Amino acid sequence: MRSRYSAFALRDADHLLRTWHPDTRPDTLDLPTGRRWTRLRVLATERGGADDTEGTVEFRAHFRDRGEPGVLSERSRFERVDGAWHYVDGDVHPSQSS
Repeated sequence: MRSRYSAFALRDADHLLRTWHPDTRPDTLDLPTGRRWTRLRVLATERGGADDTEGTVEFRAHFRDRGEPGVLSERSRFERVDGAWHYVDGDVHPSQSS
């Protein structure tokens, strides 16, 4: 999760695509040019340990988009593929502050 947040912050689409589950991965990824990610808060995790094959992460990612503040709140689902964690999908929640 944290490596994917860093990849969004660095606009590293290759890393994002590499860590996306092959069943749900898009062919390409366009990252917004005016968005600057400023903070990640992991709110909760379920499973995702050394012996698990799946897990979830609930997070809040703060950003500025063309100078305006914003928040992405999501509960993301991950699966282990060939020993590495891959993003499957997520449920985006309405923006919240803090």
